[in-house]
Amino acid sequence: MEMVAVQDRRSRRRRSRSGRESIELHSLSISSEPSETQPDLTIRLANSAGQRSKASLLLNRMYSWRGYGHNHALPATPNSVTFTASSQDEVIGTLTLNVDSPPGGLAADRTFPEEIERFRGAPGAKLCELAKFAFDSSTPARPRLAALFHIIFMYGSMHYDCTDLFIEVNPRHRRFYEVMLGFAPVGKPKTNAIVNAPAQLMWLNVNRIREFIDRHAGDECETSRSLYSHFFSPQEAEGIYGRLAALGAPSIAPQQREQRARPFLISWLHPDRA
Repeated sequence: MEMVAVQDRRSRRRRSRSGRESIELHSLSISSEPSETQPDLTIRLANSAGQRSKASLLLNRMYSWRGYGHNHALPATPNSVTFTASSQDEVIGTLTLNVDSPPGGLAADRTFPEEIERFRGAPGAKLCELAKFAFDSSTPARPRLAALFHIIFMYGSMHYDCTDLFIEVNPRHRRFYEVMLGFAPVGKPKTNAIVNAPAQLMWLNVNRIREFIDRHAGDECETSRSLYSHFFSPQEAEGIYGRLAALGAPSIAPQQREQRARPFLISWLHPDRA
């Protein structure tokens, strides 16, 4: 049986060859024996040339293996942030958060323009999407996936006020996102021209993420298949919050970050006090 030990470690900054910084957000130890405490998974914000290069290599390797092509580039805009999951300095997972903004909108607009526009027109809506997702499934995936998704959920809510989250998936994987993360399908599958494959648009109300976390997080003994049971407990999440709050977001002015961060912490971790 796997043991998942979460270590609250201080954020470390590592210099890449380009001289920019790759920011470590969190480390996990996933081992088969309680005595094995060496961190085995590190979540980073891929804001260095080295991390982005490794993420791109993984993305294109995994996409090519599935027949989706091998020339996919990570977005490099102020409204896109890419995260990586690494084990022993090897990137084994990557996921990008895109935030709706003119003139480009979301990647999902290319395949599902009418569906996205209906959500965009709702009062107070702030749309975000998960994209460029690749994960080496040869490793124990569930706790690692949970760590990556939880951190990116927190980041998107904290810095971008996301209200609605989308992801395009192959229809074969629809059930995974429904059961594991609570996404719901929107409309019927269409062909995504970028990967030349069928795609199903999936949607998740961000407010429901907190409900799922409150219900499942930290309870790895529960029998449900929900990925939320492997999410961080409130105590663990509070440690990660400080590192995420310090990062800010490229499209948000520094003076606005503290104004957003504290109310977010209270409402996300302690909904009864919001």
